[in-house]
Amino acid sequence: MTAGAAMAGVDPVGLAQALIRRPSVTPRDEGVLGVLEAALGPLGFRCERMPFSEPGTPDVDNLYARIGTGGPHFCFAGHSDVVPVGDLNGWSIAPFAGEVHNGTLYGRGAADMKGAIAAFVAAAQRFLAARGAGFGGSISLLVTGDEEGPSINGTRKMLDLLAGRGEGFDACIVGEPTSESVLGDMAKIGRRGSMNVTIEVTGVQGHVGYPHLADNPIHALLRMLSALTAEPIDAGNAAFQPSSLQVTTIDVGNPATNVIPARARARFNIRFNDMHSSRTLDAWIRRTLDAAGGRYALAVEVSGESFLTPEGRLSAILVEAVQEVTGRRPALSTTGGTSDARFITRHAPVIDFGLVGRSMHKIDERAPVADILALSRIYEAILRRFFATGA
Repeated sequence: MTAGAAMAGVDPVGLAQALIRRPSVTPRDEGVLGVLEAALGPLGFRCERMPFSEPGTPDVDNLYARIGTGGPHFCFAGHSDVVPVGDLNGWSIAPFAGEVHNGTLYGRGAADMKGAIAAFVAAAQRFLAARGAGFGGSISLLVTGDEEGPSINGTRKMLDLLAGRGEGFDACIVGEPTSESVLGDMAKIGRRGSMNVTIEVTGVQGHVGYPHLADNPIHALLRMLSALTAEPIDAGNAAFQPSSLQVTTIDVGNPATNVIPARARARFNIRFNDMHSSRTLDAWIRRTLDAAGGRYALAVEVSGESFLTPEGRLSAILVEAVQEVTGRRPALSTTGGTSDARFITRHAPVIDFGLVGRSMHKIDERAPVADILALSRIYEAILRRFFATGA
């Protein structure tokens, strides 16, 4: 890190604006990782692109940046890709302009999660300026361009590559927008698992006036769905809310009013807690469908298992840092959707913590400038505590 870089510092709001101005809708990069490299290189980070490909999925570029060679090793993980803007006419400010109005930064990715990435870079800069390159460990950023998409050519493969060359880390914060109402009111120490299931029921097509000569697959499908949703999967536990099965679509595609169709299909999603695994739920689904009766085929896609990071040193550091900056004690929760922490948990303790998420994925996504600045101070406080002498 040059003396000039240390003196000038990194403006987290300015960096967030520069990141937002790169329209990196999954899986496009549009130069956003280059903006990060330009900010991290002068601080002494060694930047490494990690592009991955897989048949049937888009090619994705990712960035791994690290300063230091020894332990302990603290990692910040995030994603530079964003979701599409939706109705462009609904935005009051152009979604990729990265403009500040009335103390608020607007733009796709402001909350989810370019604001958090910029906040961490600024936090790392200030920490390094205070402690110097010999701070006694390593700091890294693991930034993927494939979190909002299929999540195949991103974090998971980056972690596998690093593990394959013997490179690990001791703790990780993912900068997802976990705060609910005000900055610092919630962090996520775990996430429910998620599985998407498609049922296709086969019957016998026929005339509605001669039902004895047909076999209506819709009736069988309704029995199956009724059996699956008749009772709650569980009541939850001390760490997790109850598991939830939600039917998302029922499709027949029958344009006729006097024809019993040959097939009917439905899809549902299960968000499940740590009382189950995708394997045990798959077995439960099949038992339930078999008991309901009917000929069916099942397709199951699992995007992640549930996980929990037990309260310990990382959660204590996070809580202390949030209290120092905001005066609040964040709730340690497992609610909501999932994140790339589901991959990281196999490698190190991990917690999701970031900005208020009320506007993420919405029209006029935004984050208060004051929150971005405060989040950067929280991340800096986390680094100070993590690398405290004798810790």
